Amino acid sequence: TRTHKGNAIILLYGYFVNINRNCEYVCVPSLAVFMSMASGNEGPSSTAHSYTNRLSKEKSPYLLQHAHNPVDWYPWGQDAFDKAKNEDKPIFLSVGYSTCHWCHVMERESFEDEEIGSILSKNFVCIKVDREERPDVDKVYMTFVQATSGGGGWPMSVWLTPDLRPFIGGTYFPPRDHGGRLGLKTVLTRIMDQKGITVTADTGESPPLATDVANRCFQQLAHSYVEEYGGFRHAPKFPTPVNLLFLMSYWSVNRSTSEGVKALQMALHTLRMMALGGIRDHVAQGFHRYSTDSSWHVPHFEKMLYDQAQLAVAYITASQVSGEKHFAEVAEDILRYVSRDLSDKSGGFFSAEDADSLPALGGREKREGAFYVWTAGDVRELLPDVVEGTTGTSTLADIFSHYYGVKEQGNVAPEQDPHGELHGQNVLIVRYSVALTAARFGISVDKVNELLVFARAKAAEVRKSRPRPHLDTKMLASWNGLMLSAYARVGAVLRDKALLERAVQAGNFLKEHLWDVEQQTLFRSSYCGEQMEVQQRAPPISGFLDDYAFIICGLLDLYEATFQTEWLQWAEELQLRQDMLFWDDDGGGYFCSDPGDSAVVLQLKEDQDGAEPSANSVSASNLIRLSHYTGREEWRQRSQQLLTAFSDRLTKIPIALPEMVRALMAHHYALQQVLMLVDRNESYLCQRLPVLSSMSQEDGVATAYVCRDFACSLPVTDPQELRQLLLDGVAEMQRN
Repeated sequence: TRTHKGNAIILLYGYFVNINRNCEYVCVPSLAVFMSMASGNEGPSSTAHSYTNRLSKEKSPYLLQHAHNPVDWYPWGQDAFDKAKNEDKPIFLSVGYSTCHWCHVMERESFEDEEIGSILSKNFVCIKVDREERPDVDKVYMTFVQATSGGGGWPMSVWLTPDLRPFIGGTYFPPRDHGGRLGLKTVLTRIMDQKGITVTADTGESPPLATDVANRCFQQLAHSYVEEYGGFRHAPKFPTPVNLLFLMSYWSVNRSTSEGVKALQMALHTLRMMALGGIRDHVAQGFHRYSTDSSWHVPHFEKMLYDQAQLAVAYITASQVSGEKHFAEVAEDILRYVSRDLSDKSGGFFSAEDADSLPALGGREKREGAFYVWTAGDVRELLPDVVEGTTGTSTLADIFSHYYGVKEQGNVAPEQDPHGELHGQNVLIVRYSVALTAARFGISVDKVNELLVFARAKAAEVRKSRPRPHLDTKMLASWNGLMLSAYARVGAVLRDKALLERAVQAGNFLKEHLWDVEQQTLFRSSYCGEQMEVQQRAPPISGFLDDYAFIICGLLDLYEATFQTEWLQWAEELQLRQDMLFWDDDGGGYFCSDPGDSAVVLQLKEDQDGAEPSANSVSASNLIRLSHYTGREEWRQRSQQLLTAFSDRLTKIPIALPEMVRALMAHHYALQQVLMLVDRNESYLCQRLPVLSSMSQEDGVATAYVCRDFACSLPVTDPQELRQLLLDGVAEMQRN
């Protein structure tokens, strides 16, 4: 109710807050208000530390970045919970990750502020969480923030009761009131007691009709599609590989329709524009997190492992459906970057590279993008040679600058540079095709390509001398599972032995360092020690649903790429364990975390494919694939039960679950199995699929059987005949 002085007393889940009339949204700020998307890192100070808190004993790079705040931080755990209960204090929960730009802005502004640190430490139990270590905690409280504010992001700031129930949540808060917005100090002084909320998942009687859901998902994506540059919003623009993979799957069963053609065009155009844009690192490969503008030009510069993994799969899939070599080259480039910069000698993959780093010319303040951007003078100094045969006396710098849009005054618009960190700088973006560039300078296309390869190599060498961004060396099971899929799938399509060997190395890493054979449990993460040896925290964090689901998917992809049955066996073993730990016997679907964990106040079933696919979406597909490989009919039924649990979401807003829609489509159209003759000494598959025993090799040559709906073709030995059988199967799917 509004008071006569123009303030409002708001009852939010039993908690009273007095908020200024202009700032009623501040206690649950939205993404639009506070620009809370993550993108970088300020890194720890190199000066002597005045404060050291208990986070200094943690392994997480993100927690260590806060180890010298004047805040009495606790890691997530029983010590903090006990303190809150014993002292009857509310909990201040701050969640982020080590390469999150706005997380570090809030650290610098608020958590390094002695006054605010004192208020926090005296009146709250302060808990700092790395969302990548504890996605279960992040998902629970992000759901609350999104439900109460309509937005979300990192840093995430949530206030909890001593029994871990949220009552106020938001994202970034400025330290003090500014511009009509409440600051963190003001919010802290207004916090009182509260009540909580619960979250449940909807269930239905049967999965919705796949064709209707897929058509609706396509229509919703088409409605939000941006024609000029691709993607599904104007700004900020995220890669969203789950959307692109759905569109290509939709096309595969709707090839003859205008909707199918449109779906493929949307996916391929988006992938082309991203590959040309500044969101892609044209010098040293890989993709940045997202674009701040509609044309994929100026990114937030952090590089996340999960983006590289999913984009590699999207690009190699695009190369398969389109036949365009360029898409495969982009996929290879991504993996080249990961192998070089995000790989550990153990076989694991590191989590991320920061957006911020020290300027090349010196300075004590890190700047976003400093490692990646170029002035026009940099380019001239780097590439001064005159190119023979060009119109006039053009230099290599002229050609490079024309192709990549380098301008004397810089090519970053002021509105894309709110902190002035990119003034006079250039983010490389392909502005002209190779053909147009060749025509502009009067040389051949081949010559331009040759010159650009040389120029990029020189630029990469210069980069090596610049201060590098912070590397988050945490190795997460789930993200390593995604990357395992990427190496296996790209390696299989390109028949690249080195990529497949790297995939096997990743599989061995997961089994050696993140799997406890005795306890039959995955660990969430491992870390690099001072000598870059693999370490585990004590006690280790047990794996969550996404760890199991993403690794199982990766193992299935690895099996299909190598036909080494040990990976299929382990996938089956992990699926059995996942079912035991996370399956909801009452409502169907999987909980994100172990329901037996009393420290997690809300048990969730994630219902959105976002930066990463929902683990339930991936599990729906895993279960179908495993049912075909193992003959376990109960897994096919379980996949249907899972889809049934999400019927309401799939029916109303399938755009929220495009990866799950693909699984629903797989049920409807039925997977085709191409069975190559199995080694007679291979007992694993024969025991699970008795039909294999009845198959024989024809005339001593490679023989294939194409099966669908438990019926198999006659044996095929000619590759073209096999190709036709597969095309006939696609045509039949379209008729259905």
